[in-house]
Amino acid sequence: MEFRIERSALTDAVAWAARVLPTRSPVPVLGGLLVEAADGRLRISGLDYEASACIEVEAETVRAGKVLVMGRRLLDVCRVLPEGAVECAVEGSRFSLAGGGARFGLSVLPLDDYPSLPSLPEVLGAVDAEEFAAAVAHVTVAAGRDDALPVLTGIRLALDGDTMTLAATDRYRFAVRTLSWKPGKDGVSVDVVVSARRLTEIARSFGGSGTVRLALDTGSVGFELAGMRATVRLLDGRLPRHDKLFAMKDPVSALTDRAPLVEAVKRVAVVAEGGTPLQLTFSGGSVLLQAGYEDDVASQRLPAALDGTDELTVAFNPSYLMDALASFHAPVIRFELLGPGQRAMVTGWASREDAVAEASQPAHRHLLMSARPLV
Repeated sequence: MEFRIERSALTDAVAWAARVLPTRSPVPVLGGLLVEAADGRLRISGLDYEASACIEVEAETVRAGKVLVMGRRLLDVCRVLPEGAVECAVEGSRFSLAGGGARFGLSVLPLDDYPSLPSLPEVLGAVDAEEFAAAVAHVTVAAGRDDALPVLTGIRLALDGDTMTLAATDRYRFAVRTLSWKPGKDGVSVDVVVSARRLTEIARSFGGSGTVRLALDTGSVGFELAGMRATVRLLDGRLPRHDKLFAMKDPVSALTDRAPLVEAVKRVAVVAEGGTPLQLTFSGGSVLLQAGYEDDVASQRLPAALDGTDELTVAFNPSYLMDALASFHAPVIRFELLGPGQRAMVTGWASREDAVAEASQPAHRHLLMSARPLV
């Protein structure tokens, strides 16, 4: 095998495929990337037991062939190669890369031991890459981190007609985001759970442009865009439905500007140690943020509007509150509050007038469990 390609194109392709490589694996060949050259195209593939990635780019093929080489070492080499054209070839038991006066030789892995790359499942439709990446980012902050409860580390992907719903929860918070997509046929109805980490990596890697083709079968979900293809194994189980949890009966509503609130939470939370909550007291056209207890304390007051009562105090885990606020980009935040120690809904709005009028159902909603206020 022998081919020529620009260093930047090779590095980008190797980096994209290497995203799925396991950090550690008892099977050495799973740390490898399969490099194939033929007919003016270069294909680089990687996989582990959960996911696969394959990317095709243009390259001048001198001699067709394929080779398996350690992926992370190949990426390290690509990153330090001089800019310009790179000549790559298999020479005996080594894969050589040469360019700009630099030359590297990497040992190759046995091709016979490498598993077959999974095929792309049946394509169901397509979704805008940028909107999909934003939606995944909105909900992934609420996904669990405990591998002992694998289904809670996932994102629910539900398709119903032309509506896609993404949702995640770790039992203490619940984020939901809806968006439009284009089904390839009528009657598409899907409800599966995908690893939040894997889905986030894939959504980010598509670069936020173009249309992503979505594919699905009984065991995996696949994505394809502009020569890039990825598959992820589905997680067993189902996430709890959010419908009843999100039904807030007669909540108290509070409005405040998002940017000042984010800065105030960051500032006041500095003294919140040992899992102590950050308290918000809404009253008299303002909200008072307080954190700390006994020795170290902090507070800040911001303008806010409260509707439904004269005063209300709630408290939140500072990290959870910060994650929720950071997932929004709208200038106005609305809290729907049931009281201390109960559910609280957070939504973002373009203006206070829109939030009061509730002209439309927000596509992005984040539910938090409030804690008991500070003593």
